[in-house]
Amino acid sequence: MAVELAEPRRDWREEILEAKDPPERVPGTYSRLAPVYEAWARVTESKARRRVLELADVHPGEQLLEVAVGTGVQLVRLAHANRGGRNVGVEISDGMLAQARRRVEETAPSVELLKASALELPFADESFDLLVNAYMLDLLRRDDIPRALAEFKRVLRPGGRLVLSNMTKGERRRQRIWDWAYARGFVVTANCRGVLAAPVLGELGFADVSREYLSQMLFPTEIVTAHKEER
Repeated sequence: MAVELAEPRRDWREEILEAKDPPERVPGTYSRLAPVYEAWARVTESKARRRVLELADVHPGEQLLEVAVGTGVQLVRLAHANRGGRNVGVEISDGMLAQARRRVEETAPSVELLKASALELPFADESFDLLVNAYMLDLLRRDDIPRALAEFKRVLRPGGRLVLSNMTKGERRRQRIWDWAYARGFVVTANCRGVLAAPVLGELGFADVSREYLSQMLFPTEIVTAHKEER
């Protein structure tokens, strides 16, 4: 009797578009957007930011890192929840870093801010209990996504928690308009396009990988959580 085999799952690289801008151009793009970025974020990212804070479940006294802090809004909220802990943020765009520094100086002066790349974090192995990253993987080239997530894993302690929010593939037709335009050369999202983090985390050996999907103003976001396995 013939047995019908299940169709193999497509590799995640085949399911997402390649980033258009070369990596060296992206920091400059976001430096130019930094003064107005929060206007965009309020209408497309605010729901995701609230959910990230809930899922991060910050425990006061933790070692906390946010990679790609942008204007610093999310980092300040995380720091306020982490009283008595260490709160560190890194950002590669000079313009975004300047915005974050002003915000931190006004509302959370104990936060440490550094200029650094997500692909080469300037921290020792197993330094942090919690790592948060928002709307950065969707800017990276496909081959750099696992590189960044491997760096995240390196600096997390065993049992450490990871919370990611990314632009993702739209689940409804109207929410796919962004990737439809991106694929045709109309880049209206500052080089962002939909990505999928969960399968990459699985490949890298993260545990308890979980994904939520939400949309705000037709802008599709995934929020992915995972743990670094205990020894």
